[in-house]
Parts: sequence; structure tokens; C-alpha cells
Amino acid sequence: MDERQVVSGGADDADDDRIQDYSHVTPGYRRALWTVVLLNVGYGAVEIVAGLMSGSQALMADSLDFLGDGTITLMGLIAIGWSLAWRARAALLQGLFLGALGVGVVASSIYRVFVLYQPEAGTMGLFGGIALAINVISALVLLPHRKGDANVRAVWLFSRNDALGNVAVIAAAGLVAWTGTRWPDLAVAVVVAGLFLQSSVSIVRHARSDLHQAKAAASP
Repeated sequence: MDERQVVSGGADDADDDRIQDYSHVTPGYRRALWTVVLLNVGYGAVEIVAGLMSGSQALMADSLDFLGDGTITLMGLIAIGWSLAWRARAALLQGLFLGALGVGVVASSIYRVFVLYQPEAGTMGLFGGIALAINVISALVLLPHRKGDANVRAVWLFSRNDALGNVAVIAAAGLVAWTGTRWPDLAVAVVVAGLFLQSSVSIVRHARSDLHQAKAAASP
């Protein structure tokens, strides 16, 4: 594939008539995105069941992260070939979606504070370990492609945060077993939500920067 190509568009997206940089779009990049989509959506469904079975808020938060990661990565795959402005808009949507997930996890965790239910540490640890392995694979697959526009960066940040969140889930499982309380599980759920929100801000910031760049390129 040529490293640079011209994409034509309408009057509302004058930047489409400019030469766009697609040097990061290779067959390997496409394969990497499809791999991440399949791994995340598939295991996200499995982890929802595990979270419900174990009563773990941290696992439920992580399962939402998996499903959100898979869905947004699919959006990133679809956005390949779009103009810079439209790729930035896709990334902006990704960032807002991730922020909404973070707010949802925080709200659910607050609700859990008033529900006296201790999660099963063994199930948490088992599925947290499997999730970590899957996310490490995803992160390694995406590692060569992490440099790029806001859309590419969003996909990379999702997988990186998943791996960090899984380490926290495993730690929470050990603390739940050791302390005999649900508080470590809730604390980790809030930490995972914090990762969502931090990445959301970063993705939105880069997306806005790309939008400004596209508008500047479109100006005569």
C-alpha cells in the first residue's frame, strides 16, 4: 500500500481533498486490529458470566472494558482510510464512550457499597489471570502500531489499560481472600474506572488536536 494517498470528499470536509498520511495502515495493522477485536469481544462475554457467578464488581468492570475495547477497536478498523477529520471524530467518540464506562463503573461500585456481598476470590483470580494473558497478547500485537493518529492511539491505550486493570483484579482477589471482605474488590473497580476516565481525557485531547489540524489543513 502506498504510504500516502488522496481521499476525496464533500464541501463539509475540505480536508478530505488534502493528502492524508496512511503510513501506519499496513496488512499487519489490520490483522492486529482484527485479532484484538476477536479476543476482547469473545472474552468480554465470558468474563461477564464470571463476574455474575462470583459477584465480583472488579470482574464486571473488567468485562465492560473488554467489550468496550473490542467494540471501539472495531470502530478503529472501520475508520481506516477515512480522512483525518473523520478519524479524529471516531476517536472522539471512543474517548467519550470510555468516559461513560468509567462513570458507570463508579456508580455501580457506589451501589455495591450498600450491598453486603463478598465476591469469590478464587473465581476472581482465575478469570483475572486469563484476562491478563489475553490483554498482554493484545498489547504485544498492537505494540508496533501504537504511534499514529488519535484513533490509533485510542486502540493502543485501551489494550494497555486492560492489562493494567487485570493485574489489579488479581491483586484484589488475593486481598479479598486474605481480608475476608469485599472492599479490595470495590477499590479495584474504582481504580479501573479511573483508568477509563484518564484514558478518556487523553483520547479526547488528541482527537481535538487532530480535528484542529484537519481544519488548519483545510484553510486556504
